[in-house]
Amino acid sequence: MRFPSLLLLLLATQLETLLFNPCESVLEEEIAALRAFKLAISEDPLRKLSDWSSSGDPCSWSGIKCSDSKNSVISLNFSNSSLKGFLAEEVGLLNSLQELILDNNLFYGTIPRQIGRLKSLQVLDLSANRFLGPIPSEIGDLISITTINLHFNGLTGVIPPELGNLVNLVELQLDRNKLNGPIPGSKNSKSSTTDGMFVSHVNSTAGLCQLTKLEVADFSYNFLQGKIPSCLKYLPRSSFQGNCFQDKDSLMQRSSQQCMLVKSQESAKETYEQSRGRTNQKSLKEPLWLMILEIVTGAALVVFLVICIVHSVKRCKSKSNITMDRKRTQIMKDQISISIDDGFLKHVLRYSREDLELACEDFSNIIGSSANSKVYKGTIKDGPEIAVISLLVSVTRWPSYLELCFQKEVDNLARLNHENTSKLLGYCKENEPFSRMLVFEYASNGTLYEHLHYGDAGQLSWLRRMNIAIGVARGLRYLHTEVQPPFTISELNSNAVYLTEDFSPKLVDFERWNAIVSRSDNGLGYLTNGSLFNGFLETSETWNMDVQGNTYAFGVLLLELISGRSPNYKDRDSIVDWAIDYLQDPNKMSMIVDPEIKNVKIDNLSVLCSVISLCIEPELSKRPSMHILCAMLEDGIDTSVGAIFREPSLAWAELVLSV
Repeated sequence: MRFPSLLLLLLATQLETLLFNPCESVLEEEIAALRAFKLAISEDPLRKLSDWSSSGDPCSWSGIKCSDSKNSVISLNFSNSSLKGFLAEEVGLLNSLQELILDNNLFYGTIPRQIGRLKSLQVLDLSANRFLGPIPSEIGDLISITTINLHFNGLTGVIPPELGNLVNLVELQLDRNKLNGPIPGSKNSKSSTTDGMFVSHVNSTAGLCQLTKLEVADFSYNFLQGKIPSCLKYLPRSSFQGNCFQDKDSLMQRSSQQCMLVKSQESAKETYEQSRGRTNQKSLKEPLWLMILEIVTGAALVVFLVICIVHSVKRCKSKSNITMDRKRTQIMKDQISISIDDGFLKHVLRYSREDLELACEDFSNIIGSSANSKVYKGTIKDGPEIAVISLLVSVTRWPSYLELCFQKEVDNLARLNHENTSKLLGYCKENEPFSRMLVFEYASNGTLYEHLHYGDAGQLSWLRRMNIAIGVARGLRYLHTEVQPPFTISELNSNAVYLTEDFSPKLVDFERWNAIVSRSDNGLGYLTNGSLFNGFLETSETWNMDVQGNTYAFGVLLLELISGRSPNYKDRDSIVDWAIDYLQDPNKMSMIVDPEIKNVKIDNLSVLCSVISLCIEPELSKRPSMHILCAMLEDGIDTSVGAIFREPSLAWAELVLSV
């Protein structure tokens, strides 16, 4: 009786919606899908879903965008929202959905197969979450998709050959997962069967070589094997690094031990899943009387619902003007203008879009992305390597207060000048096509996160880690105490620390603009008659003063640096909870250190533990300034040439390499 009860409950919920909210023009199944999406969220610390009430127009809810006719949901966007929970399979009922953007959250579990029903979907961005399990083969049914971004998750299994059906696909980001097997490039990709059971799409896929429109793809830092398909070798070599390819042209591949270990684990898991599937198959049948009861109950309720729908449509017509007035008010707000001085940035170098397009290989060399920006790597002709942040905006979504914020950010970033912070080289501002870009110097050795968790951690000896810790502390000391007003990193973590060839750290804030745009999307401010309304810029200044938040994040970063543990492997602060018992006990503090690190100096470790304890102090007033914390590291850790002379052979080798 469980299924009929569930059916009755769902239909009763829909009936309640019709009777008490008769003027919602969005299809009922879409409203039910949105409610299921909310129910699957266990934590919403930023209260992004607070206006998702049982009454009111769903098209006015945050994160939702509807079609012009207000009869269907076309966008579900919760980028950088700190949501935690499952992705409900009912999302597949949003038949008109064109964008599903949930990057940089804490979604876990598997990606539901029902996503394959979204035939109108053009953008799927589930990156930087905690999704596990395989990539559903049903994604190959998304005939309209142009962008798929699944990077920075824990996805396993093979790349589905069904992705070759996506003839409109332009961008495919699968990097930094745990995918294995070959890249399905040729037309000979085969679907599998299990014990005679049909799986899906047999002989219907052609592999990724069929994707003639594919311009950007990244498969790096997985456990992919075999050879790189020749049809994909137009992509940058960095798109395939950190895997298990046997291709002689492959760049920075994993060790054979890592590759063999993952392969054996996946083999054991597959055997277990097959045996489990045979057991579960026996329990799928249900009694005949139960099916008859379901049909009779469902038919009766459907007739009743049809009568209610007809009644509600009549009542909706009289209130359609309210929605139009709300829309007209929003348009008027967006058209408010302010005075902007075009000479405000005359001291900052201005690049043309044409120069940056040439430097970044037609903007094909993507090294990072989010809902509001993309980061490209390039090389200026007769100049340095650069990282270009391109803001993903259109002129219709660019009111004048955002233009003012853009100029203010360029001015703020241009005044930073320290050896441990990335330097802003210039900016790009053009209207045809509409472009807003920031140009930074590029640190060519990748991020600290990549070295700690995806690269060869052996390259980060104890001596190098101490230099990185001190370098980051010096950069933060400069930002917090020497820059006025103080400057903070919006998301300080190991992904915000880039390394040069000699492993010198550079603090980079590529997430800064995302935070500003998210505040803008939430309605935090616009300007009226030249004065601030709703405190947008004031909020931005307050956000810049979040020095104590940076101090705490620095303590977490130090823990990650010496332990090799990711701070996000469970709950956000789990690495602190794990380490707290060891920090104050001299007999236990060595338990924090990654066992693979050699030549650990106990006196250095003691200093680090003291600094970490001060950084993570719950009472904000008890956290020292970075001026004090940096002095503790500089005075307590000796990284001078004399210290290197006293180190064993590994330190001598580092000295030779750095000369």
